[in-house]
Order: sequence, then C-alpha cells, then structure tokens
Amino acid sequence: MYEDFYGFRGKPFQLSPDPEFYFGSKGHKSAFSYLKYGVYQGEGFLVITGDIGTGKTTLVRTLLNELDTGEVVAAQIVSTQLDADDLLRAVATAFGVNAQHNGKAQLIATIEAFLLTTFQKGKRALLIVDEAQNLGARSLEELRMLSNFQCGDHALLQSFLIGQPELRMLMRSPLMEQFRQRVIASYHLGPLDQVDTRAYIEHRLNFVGWKDDPRLEADAFVEIHRATGGVPRRINSLCNRVLLAGYLAEKHVLGRTDVASAATEIANEMGADISVSPLLSKREPATAASKREGAVAKREPAASSRVAARPLAAITERIEQLEHNVDGLLNVVRGIVEPERALPDEETRGPARSSSGG
Repeated sequence: MYEDFYGFRGKPFQLSPDPEFYFGSKGHKSAFSYLKYGVYQGEGFLVITGDIGTGKTTLVRTLLNELDTGEVVAAQIVSTQLDADDLLRAVATAFGVNAQHNGKAQLIATIEAFLLTTFQKGKRALLIVDEAQNLGARSLEELRMLSNFQCGDHALLQSFLIGQPELRMLMRSPLMEQFRQRVIASYHLGPLDQVDTRAYIEHRLNFVGWKDDPRLEADAFVEIHRATGGVPRRINSLCNRVLLAGYLAEKHVLGRTDVASAATEIANEMGADISVSPLLSKREPATAASKREGAVAKREPAASSRVAARPLAAITERIEQLEHNVDGLLNVVRGIVEPERALPDEETRGPARSSSGG
C-alpha cells in the first residue's frame, strides 16, 4: 500500500527478522563482536540476552550468513519448553543426526560420533539455542555435558545461548556453578538510544530506496523513540502505522503529531501504551498501571465493546507476549527450586574463563 505511494522497493519495517536489514547500532556492534569472538574461541558457551524485540534473532541470522561453512558446521534450535531428553534429540536433529534411538546413552554416543567426525574433517560444530530462557536447569546441564566432548585439547562443540533476561537469572542459581565456569563471555543487548533510533529508521528506509518522501521532521524521530523506548520491533510497528496513515492522508511530510496520533491509535487497540511491556515495566508502578486501566474503563463502558474494537491480530499478539513472559518466569522458578540430580564433579578442561557480562 504505502510502499507504492512513497516509491519504496519493498517493506521497510516488516516485523519478521531479516539479516538484510541488519543495522549496526552501538549495542548491536558490541553484541556481534562478542559473537565473532566466541566463534574465534571455538569452545565453551557464549550468552547473549536482551528483551523481546531488541534484535537478537536478526543478530544471529546475520552471523550465520557470515560464517564460513567450510570451517564451521552450525545448527540452530529454538527452545520451546524442551526437557533434557528432548533437548538432546533436538540437538541431534539440528545437526542432521539420526535421533531415533531408544536410549539416552546411545543418543549421546551418536552425537559424540558426529562431532568427532566433523572435527576430523577440519570443521568445528557450533550450536545456537534461541529462546534459551525456556531451558530448565537440567537441560542446561545436558548442554554442559556435551561441551565435555573433545579430541585431545580441542573441544568438539561450542554453544551460543540467546535469550531473554530470565536466562541470566537462571544462570545465577547455585546449581549452575559448573555451567557458569564454561561461559567464555556474555552480553546484554539493550534498546536503541535516540541517536541510533533515528539512524535505524533512516537505514531501513534507505534500504528500500527512500528519496526523502515522505520527509520526516526531526521531532518525529524524537517522538518515535519516546513512544517505543528504542525497541526495534516496536519502532517497526509504529513506523508502519505512521507511514500507512501518511499514505491514507496523502501526506508527504510527517512530524511529531503524526507519530503521536499513530501511537495513540495503537495504544487504544492494544489497551496499553506500546512502550510498556505486557508485564509492568520498571518505570511504571502498579498504582500507576491501575489508574491507567481505570481511565480506560471509564472511557470505554463495556469490556465486550473494547474487545470488539481491537483487531484480532493485536489481541493475539498481546496474549502470546503474556504467555511467553509467564512461561519464561515459570522456567526460572522451576530451574531454581526443583530438586536436581547430583551434578558430576568432573574437572573442566582447563582454567575457567570468567564471563565478561557477569
């Protein structure tokens, strides 16, 4: 729709991660440097965390596109409440290994054989676990055990864990001491600052052939950052709405008022400001949230009418975000309080490197 009106070659603010749109903000450059450092080290665990929508998946896909497949065999899995045994099967399947074994011991032996063969071919195996905050303590321990496989002084498997902040909470558990000793580095990816927010928007627009139509006034960028908190996915969502409104109104200059109007429209559809997480943000105490919900209730007399006024897609997204956050927190709690089996007292391969990110 608005792409043709403004002469774009494609969609500048699609929500799905696309490495072609990768933007190297200060934070993303740092995170990417950690990933490349991890690949260079070729052993242990590297941990990247960040809130929902900060660009972690795009970062990983950019890395995968740059890896030399002649040197690194990379596999990626998305953790969706996998228990320890299911995780092992997922790892095997991701590397293309036959995982149809009855016993856990045979499955582990098959994975080890694959890793050894890969090493003998002069390649290294890299496992990337996305949404790793959903892993329990036992699943993380299984990954640590896989990291023990080596040939001489060379590790056969390296793992990158990508997840939300709950992952760091889980790793702080006393049960994770041996695991923490295998972490070579970690980094937390935060939101964009105001300068990077503008650069990010202009980068995506330029990628699809933007010729300063529409012209975005300086206060529009300031308002976008204020409304979204600098979270890339929220920026994409808001910019999409601003451009759509501009197209419908046949406007070629967009400013703060246009952005504020689009943000309000989204807030009314979602029942909350787009800059606030489904769980209470740190900036908003419970009393403030209650007052805001009360104000919404006064404006809109019937709950059924509120629901009817919201697009189904917006309602579905909100529910999915709530479920995702709750599931992550439950996994953290389970990983800390559930009785765990006795962990092996085996020695690590060498002096433990400390995590750079804590």
